[in-house]
Amino acid sequence: MAAVTLTAGSLICAQESQNPGVKETIKEDAKTAGHAVADASRKVGHEIADTSRKVGHEIADKTAPARETVKEDSKKAGKAIAHGAKAVGKSVEHGAEKAKDAVTSKNDDSKQGK
Repeated sequence: MAAVTLTAGSLICAQESQNPGVKETIKEDAKTAGHAVADASRKVGHEIADTSRKVGHEIADKTAPARETVKEDSKKAGKAIAHGAKAVGKSVEHGAEKAKDAVTSKNDDSKQGK
């Protein structure tokens, strides 16, 4: 037990007696390593962003024909719906005029009979 205590005590004394240059060297090495990690991370991030941008443009280029087809089909469908609504509106208007004429002519006949 005494040997362990003496050994631990001598290690502590040895650490305390290290010259201050070692601490500064360790600090500078850690700082340099941190900057290296940050620079490498930044570089990888930019590479990922560039690759992602390229893939996005490739996808956009490949899907352009499909987008145009959907766009044109949507326009055609909109025009067809508008035409159908217009036709229904005219039909309703014509039916209303017929009904009005029918009601008006009955009223006129009943007035003439009096």
